[in-house]
Amino acid sequence: MKRGHLHPSTLATRELVDFFKDLGFSVFEGPEVDDEWHNFDALNVPEDHPARDVQDTFYLKDGRLLRTHTSNCQIRAAKNTKPPIKIIVPGKCYRNEATDDRHETTFFQLEGLYIDKNVTVANLFWTLKMILKKLYGDDVKYRFRPHHYPFVEPGFDVDILKDGKWLEVLGSGMVHPQVLKNMGLSSQDYSGFAFGLGLDRLVLQKHGIKDIRQLWQGDLRFLRQF
Repeated sequence: MKRGHLHPSTLATRELVDFFKDLGFSVFEGPEVDDEWHNFDALNVPEDHPARDVQDTFYLKDGRLLRTHTSNCQIRAAKNTKPPIKIIVPGKCYRNEATDDRHETTFFQLEGLYIDKNVTVANLFWTLKMILKKLYGDDVKYRFRPHHYPFVEPGFDVDILKDGKWLEVLGSGMVHPQVLKNMGLSSQDYSGFAFGLGLDRLVLQKHGIKDIRQLWQGDLRFLRQF
């Protein structure tokens, strides 16, 4: 009898979930079809931001949308859990963009969120360092670069050195005071950090896969390799 195989993205998700559980994070899940408030407004994304255009986001006829990131769960997590909040949100996301060997309209993402009293950038950097060592080994060379995201302040991109080139692997930052307010929390009392990484791209790097579209073709010959 022929047996099925777990998808490589599923394998990567399960491995990271186990890792984050060891760091004290719990798994939180939310809807893939959502409203603009949770996906954009509550995360401090302005109305004229390019990400809200139909060229980037799939909108439904009733005004809802397919979530563009798992960050849409941040507000829900804060409403359902009192600080400290320490969660990861793995899940499927959607963006209306042209497909090529590195971009797909559907992809998996893993969001991390930690909110408590006296959370600092040092806590964020330590967590990111642990993630990078888990993914790429203890000898990984990495750097943090300032980057603007509407929902964090300050924000950082994280690069690793691979084959002599710097490669961006995740985005992160300290939760913006306005986002904390939308969570019903005071930025005077609480602080926190968030990070997000693309699971599909991690799978490509780990297994040397050249085309991200192979992950979505359902080709058993491809899947049996894993």
